[in-house]
Amino acid sequence: MTAVHGSTVDIPTQDGTADAYLAHPDDGTPHPAVLFYMDAFGLRPHLKKMADRLASAGYTVLVPNVFYRHGRAPVVELPEFINPAERPEIFKSLRPAAETLTPEAAVRDAGAYLDWLAASPLTTDGPAGVTGYCMGAGLALRTAGTHPDRVAAVAGFHGAYLATEAPDSPHLLADRITAELYFGHADQDATLPPEQINRLEDALTAAGVAHHTEVYAGARHGFTQADTAMYDAEATERHWKALLDLLARAL
Repeated sequence: MTAVHGSTVDIPTQDGTADAYLAHPDDGTPHPAVLFYMDAFGLRPHLKKMADRLASAGYTVLVPNVFYRHGRAPVVELPEFINPAERPEIFKSLRPAAETLTPEAAVRDAGAYLDWLAASPLTTDGPAGVTGYCMGAGLALRTAGTHPDRVAAVAGFHGAYLATEAPDSPHLLADRITAELYFGHADQDATLPPEQINRLEDALTAAGVAHHTEVYAGARHGFTQADTAMYDAEATERHWKALLDLLARAL
C-alpha cells in the first residue's frame, strides 16, 4: 500500500469556509480527485482512516465537513464508539447543524469542493469521482446531477432518503447525470426502504444512466462505519472492492 499524507485544509465557499480532511499518496505527484461525503455523524477519526485507505489506492481524497456553517469539526462531541442507545441523543444534538445544509446550499458547496480539487496541484486533470455514506450518498447523487461535466463516477453506500416523494429528492436529478453510478444498499435500512430503492432504480434506468445497484443481505444502515454498532466487516470489504473497481474504470 502507498504511504499517505493527511492534513486539514480550508475550502472557501459562497457561505463561508469549510474545514476538510485531505489525504493523498505521499509521492509528490498528482492523482485523480475523489470527493468523499461524510455520514451524519460527521468528520471524525474513522472517516479520516477511510480516506487514508482510499488515498493509498492512488487518489487525492477530500472529506469536507459539510456542517461547517454550524462550526468546525467535530460539530458535536462524539464517543469513540457509538452505541445504539446513544444514537437518538447524538442525532438530536446534530439536528441544528444538519438543518444548515439545504439542497441549495449543498449544490453551492459541491461546486466549491470541486473547484478546490481541480485547482490543487495534487490532482490530475479531468472529472472527479464522488463517494458518499448515509446522508453523503444523497449529496453525491445531487453533486452528479448538478455538476455533470465535472463528475465521472459516483458511489453511494447505505444511502438515506435517496428517492422520496419530496419535490427536491435527489433521484429527480437522474436525467442530468452523465457519471457511472454504483449503489450498495443495506437490506435492513429504514432510511431507504424497498420502495425507495425501486424508485431510484426506475429513475436511473429511465434516464439511461450507467449504474449498478446491489442490496447487501444482512447489512444494516451504517455498515461501513467501524466506530458504530452497525459495522459489518464483510459488507465493508465488499464496499471497498466495488468502490475501487468503479474508480479504476471511470477515472
